[in-house]
Amino acid sequence: MDNKGLIDVHHHTIPPAFTREMEKRGISLVAGAPLPAWTGERSLAIMDAAGIETAVLSLSAPGVHFGDKAGAVSLARECNLHSAELGETSKGRFKSFAVLPMPFTAEAAAEATYALDKLGATGVVLLASTDGIFLGDPRFDELMAELDRRKAIVFVHPNIHPTSNTLDLKTPGFFVEFLCDTSRAVTNLIFTGTLERYPNIRWILSHAGGFIPFIAWRLSLADGIPDLAAKAPKGVLSYIRSLYFDTALSPSPFALASLLQLVDPSHILFGSDFPFAPEIVVGGEVQTLAASPVLTPELRTAIGRDNALALLG
Repeated sequence: MDNKGLIDVHHHTIPPAFTREMEKRGISLVAGAPLPAWTGERSLAIMDAAGIETAVLSLSAPGVHFGDKAGAVSLARECNLHSAELGETSKGRFKSFAVLPMPFTAEAAAEATYALDKLGATGVVLLASTDGIFLGDPRFDELMAELDRRKAIVFVHPNIHPTSNTLDLKTPGFFVEFLCDTSRAVTNLIFTGTLERYPNIRWILSHAGGFIPFIAWRLSLADGIPDLAAKAPKGVLSYIRSLYFDTALSPSPFALASLLQLVDPSHILFGSDFPFAPEIVVGGEVQTLAASPVLTPELRTAIGRDNALALLG
C-alpha cells in the first residue's frame, strides 16, 4: 500500500485543558484504556512514520461535560481553540472536528457556529451518547437543524453508556461497549426519523460503524413494521448507506468485506484512533490495509485518501 498522503479522519487530540480536568476529577481511564500522554509533536511523528499527510483531530470520550453546563461550555471552547492553533502551526497537517458541550443543545449549537465560522473547523464531533442520552433524541433537534442547514460533517465517536457500567464484564469498555454505543445511536437516529428530517448532515461513524454492518439486514425488517417504517420512509438500508464509516481499529478483511457488501466504497475512510491506538497498532493498521485481500489498489487509494478529500473538501 502506498502510504503517502493518507488522510486520517479518526485521530484524537488530548488538549492540556482536558488533561487537567480529568486529573482534577481523578479520572485516569477512558473506556478502560489509560489516558495517553499526548502532544501535537507525538502525532506528527507517527503521521510521518505511517505516511499520514493530514489528521483531523477530535476529542474522545468522555467529552467535555463533567457535571455542570458552564464548565462544559468553557472546556469545549478551550479544546477547540487549542485544535485551531495546532492547525495553524502545523501548516495544515492538522484539521479538526470541534467538540460541543453536549447534552446542552443551545450551547452546543452556539459552539458549532463559532467553531465552524470563526475557527475553521472541518466539522464537529458528537458522542453517540452523553449522560445516557443517545443521538436522535428530540431534545437535540435545534442542533440537528443547525448542522443540517450547514450541511455539516458530524464525526460520531462512542461513549460508555451508564448501563454498560452495570454489566459484570471483565473486559475494558472499548472492546465491546464502545461498539454498542455507536450501534444504538445509529439505530436511534434512524427510528426517531432524525436521518429523514435532517438529510444534509454528513455522518462519519467510528470503528466501521460498530455492529451496524452486521445487523443492517436485521434492522431493515423494520420496513415492514408501520410505526417504524413511517420514521424511515426511504427504507432502513437507504439511510445506513448514506453514512460514512472509518477503518479505525477495524482494518481487517472481516470488517471491510462486510462494509464493501453494504455501502459504496466511496463511503469508507481511513482512521487510526491514535493515540488510544499506540504507534505499534497504527503501524499494524496501515500494514493490514496494505495487505488486505479484499481491497484492490484503487480501493486502497480511495480509502486512504481520495474518499476523504471528496467528503472534507
